[in-house]
Amino acid sequence: MMRIYILIFFLTVSWSSTKGTNSTTSVISNTTTPNVKVYVTKKAVFSLGSNVDLYCSNMTWTEIMFVIWNIELKHKTCRISFSDKDQSIDSCNDGKSLRNTSAGQSYLHIPNFSADEVGDYRCESVYHGGNEYYTFEVAVTAPPKVSAWLERRDNKMVAVCRAEKGNPAANISWSPAGNGSVTLQDEPDGFVTVESWLELSGDMDPENLTCVVHHQFWAKEKTLVPKLKEGFRFWMLISVIGGIIVLLAVFSAFAIKKDIFSRQCQQAETPSKSPPTEDVEEVEPYASYVQRVNSIYN
Repeated sequence: MMRIYILIFFLTVSWSSTKGTNSTTSVISNTTTPNVKVYVTKKAVFSLGSNVDLYCSNMTWTEIMFVIWNIELKHKTCRISFSDKDQSIDSCNDGKSLRNTSAGQSYLHIPNFSADEVGDYRCESVYHGGNEYYTFEVAVTAPPKVSAWLERRDNKMVAVCRAEKGNPAANISWSPAGNGSVTLQDEPDGFVTVESWLELSGDMDPENLTCVVHHQFWAKEKTLVPKLKEGFRFWMLISVIGGIIVLLAVFSAFAIKKDIFSRQCQQAETPSKSPPTEDVEEVEPYASYVQRVNSIYN
């Protein structure tokens, strides 16, 4: 008896604006047996901090015999499963859980999605008449924290624009257009920090300079005007005051030294006068005077 096998292959690609999901589905059925196998691969991107629900099958619990989720993350591998005999396994112990919709459809719930949840989620559901295998390649998108400021580097004024810890990496441009240098830094948690700096020419007014940051998480780009940092202004003020104090000290020392030198010069130009001498009559000693008188009388 000739056995005829029919291979039915369905390929669908869909995009969800809320989750950003690309999916590929293949269905294989055999005419000799009622068993149907469905293979689905999806690439999904979720926002940081959102609550995520992954659906493994369109079947309800009245039809499903068991569901197994094998999860491979960056830092660990774990499993969550449940059967129609009320037997469950949860080796993840991180808040993930199997839940049912009001219609009885099973799904995996991931609360407060973070970079630690990025990885591969493989689900197998077995029901009467077939199996379904779902693979989710899950990534995270997060808006960067943006900032812009002015600073001095090698006696030159430089404008800096920074988009910190975003995923994917942000795009930075300057207006008016300038040749800004860009660096990318991969963070340990999977996010990317982008920094661009632009050296200001002498005729460029910083007040008219803007930094424009684009990111797919935002519907509209963000524009920033770089300003001097408060700390930089403080130290700049301290430096100016210190410079003034030093100049005053030098000027005072110079004035004092000049005054001393001037006095020394005046003293050198004035001739020194000796004290006046008085004519003092020489007085003959008394003994000689008495002797002379006595000799006269003798």
